[in-house]
Amino acid sequence: MTAKGYKYEVHMHTAQASLCGKTPGADYIAEFMRLGYDGMIITDHFYHGNTRPDRSLPWRDYIEEFCKGYEAAKAEGDKRGFKVFFGWEENHHGDEYLIYGPDKAWLIAHPEIRDADQAEYLEMIHKAGGLVVQAHPFRERKYMSVINVHPFQCDAMEVCNFGNPPYQDAFAYNFCRDRGKIMTSGTDLHDVNNLAQSCAGMVFEKPLESIWDYVKAVREGKGFTALIPEERKVITPEMTNILPMVLFDENNSGKDITLKDIF
Repeated sequence: MTAKGYKYEVHMHTAQASLCGKTPGADYIAEFMRLGYDGMIITDHFYHGNTRPDRSLPWRDYIEEFCKGYEAAKAEGDKRGFKVFFGWEENHHGDEYLIYGPDKAWLIAHPEIRDADQAEYLEMIHKAGGLVVQAHPFRERKYMSVINVHPFQCDAMEVCNFGNPPYQDAFAYNFCRDRGKIMTSGTDLHDVNNLAQSCAGMVFEKPLESIWDYVKAVREGKGFTALIPEERKVITPEMTNILPMVLFDENNSGKDITLKDIF
């Protein structure tokens, strides 16, 4: 517990389940504890993202492999009295979503999620009571062709992500602030050796006892503070982006926009 509350990391990846992960799940625990965190949510890259398990495996076997990083982290966390919860990150044509609530058993029971389009996928999660957060909504990468912003399809948006340069987080922060959108903050950690460089995370007034405590708090938008450094909040005149942008409305209908349209 910090002086202000209970600190949790909510966006991170393990070597067992994310192809880009560098650190096995169990090897994160000691360093997070040393830096004053009270828990973490493992959000490895899932089926349509940069996942490590073989997609040709039978569905149950794929899920078993996918959960190994989380399960290793949880086993180590249980030994040390450190909370570890389960989530995942999914990719739909470059848009990425952090999913919280449904568990391993739910995934095993819903193989149809492999073939769901974006709207169907998020509807399934919401029907299960889960939380959807758009990850790094203004991120630009070489593998992307467009930035799709989905404020109505998600329950919250990630506005601090240490895998982003600060200006991309500043766009996300100001977009959410101006629209009253719930904000989250995560390290997007892939390597435990980089943890000390990040001050991202979420601080809660009460300890989280399950992933559903996180879902409830974020959906209600109260009882927590998202840690966002000041340099990731300020937009300056020279800040710009390269990729075209599309903003989606309540009906999931997209409209081409520029930064001038939203700031």
